[in-house]
Amino acid sequence: MLVKDLENIFHETLDVIYGKEEVSSFFFLCTEAFYNISRLDIALNRNISITKEEQQPIFDALEALKKEQPIQYILGETEFFGLPFKVNENTLIPRPETEELVQLIIDSKKNKASTQLSILDIGTGSGCIAIALAKNLNNAQLYALDVSEKAIEKAKENATLNNVDINFLEGSILKDDDCDTLFKNLEFNIIVSNPPYVRNLEKVEIQNNVLNNEPHLALFVEDNDPLIFYRAITKFAKNKLKQNGQLFFEINEYLGEETKDLVESFGFKNVEILKDIFNKNRMLKANI
Repeated sequence: MLVKDLENIFHETLDVIYGKEEVSSFFFLCTEAFYNISRLDIALNRNISITKEEQQPIFDALEALKKEQPIQYILGETEFFGLPFKVNENTLIPRPETEELVQLIIDSKKNKASTQLSILDIGTGSGCIAIALAKNLNNAQLYALDVSEKAIEKAKENATLNNVDINFLEGSILKDDDCDTLFKNLEFNIIVSNPPYVRNLEKVEIQNNVLNNEPHLALFVEDNDPLIFYRAITKFAKNKLKQNGQLFFEINEYLGEETKDLVESFGFKNVEILKDIFNKNRMLKANI
């Protein structure tokens, strides 16, 4: 079958679900992943042929996309901060707004003395935040915590893939016993987290490919206590940040002021809410 015919099948099947542009993106991601055929290759020669024996992976991907499964899970990989990452159903798919959080931290350390930094990423998932920071802050020692053993397995794979050393720890920030045991003799210059913050009442805003596939453990919180993770992390950070240490959060755009008030209630200073490229309240930074 010719590549151009496969492309037509993708559009005939999926355009009604995703729209033409996104389907084109899916198709070229598949041809690159399965056959090492780039978008440019296809533009130069739309008569490239794929044998019947080679067609199964792309038709399997088509069926998965019909069920609104994320393309990143179908391919088992994605990109974050210019780095390759393996992902599966045990990890959230890294988001562009989280790249902005990473850049914020990197920028905060530009032109600063190159003393050794100790950084903790809480709720690391795929490891994207910790790994991106390790690649871009040469003087940093990274620690990463997650409650999910399977997520940590994938994060370790990603650390190896990107040739960085991360100290991965399994435990819950909500359990004082876990924190006391894991961090008994540790202090940090920076604590960062992109914790679960989507309220159940906001599920109506979530696309099916996210709602039906990505781990709810890493996404959702109860409506009656949506800041549960921010409270636990801020309390922990109050005791574990070194002098002049910094706390960074990705936040729920609807709960920015509430999150700021919470962080200030623990005695943090210079608490700022920052907007992302979509002009949404998405990040918070504070000093101890």
